[in-house]
Amino acid sequence: MSGQTSVLYDVPGPRQRRITWISSIAVGIALLLAAYFLIYRPLDQKGQLSMELWGPLIDPGNENFSQVWDRLGFGFRQTLVAAALSILSSLVLGTLLAILRIQLKSLARRRFTGLSTPLSYLLRGLSTLLSAITRVCVEVFRGLPVVLTIFFVARGLPEFGVSFDTLWYLVIGLTIYNMVVIAEILRSGMEGLPGGQAEAAAAIGLSPLQTTRMILLPQAFRVMLPALISQLVVVLKDTSLGFIIAYEDTLNIAKQIIGVLSNPIQTYVIIAVMFIVVNYSLSKLAQYVQRRLARGRKTANTPAQNPPATALIAQASAGGGTP
Repeated sequence: MSGQTSVLYDVPGPRQRRITWISSIAVGIALLLAAYFLIYRPLDQKGQLSMELWGPLIDPGNENFSQVWDRLGFGFRQTLVAAALSILSSLVLGTLLAILRIQLKSLARRRFTGLSTPLSYLLRGLSTLLSAITRVCVEVFRGLPVVLTIFFVARGLPEFGVSFDTLWYLVIGLTIYNMVVIAEILRSGMEGLPGGQAEAAAAIGLSPLQTTRMILLPQAFRVMLPALISQLVVVLKDTSLGFIIAYEDTLNIAKQIIGVLSNPIQTYVIIAVMFIVVNYSLSKLAQYVQRRLARGRKTANTPAQNPPATALIAQASAGGGTP
């Protein structure tokens, strides 16, 4: 295949590149016109672009500017605190749950040789039962909408005499839902690795737990990193569901601001930009980490220099073989 040909299609010639360039300009102009006639003009005609509505959010000279941003800053800090706690607890508990499920499946396949027959059957049955229970819990919590999970936590725990601050109800609800999703991501990542790795680990005497912790889990984190980062972004966005338990996050603060200033479009646009910036930063962080890990794997897989012939001869002599 020549250097001018791609695997999937031929490299476009000058005429095709010119057509693509003109088409791109035409589509861009059409989008600008659509934005002008369908978004800008209707908003302008209804007075939604006036500084009376935008001023409290973008004009430092406005009398409400400092108060509005003090409240938005407080709400955004509340959102970040809830997201950070939920992300940390979901990662830790999800990782432990994934390891537990892998170990239970491994124990259910073991024959427990060396033990009495009733005891071996008891251990295998117990392992199978615990594996089934964890799977049911995963399916139940993963199938529930996260808003219901938060609601049940906030309303159910006080019925048992367990009372927390509103922040912790939100964190617990988000953790319950997201830890099972993260656990399934990591479990599928570990089970998707080549089976020869676990067999090689067993051959050198590693226990199933050591194999999971030292070999399978680190690779699963690298392989499933994009899916993990996507789920962490979901955690950040799901903090907005705290409105059902009156948690003062960014969106709840926005509702208070809108109730006073009557500028919902402007306020929600600013909040959308804030969330987009944070989520975009997380995505770029994921790309950076993935590039670093890929570069580390390439360095680790670089073949070592061939040892000199004298070393090979000495090694063969030590092993009792003859060249």
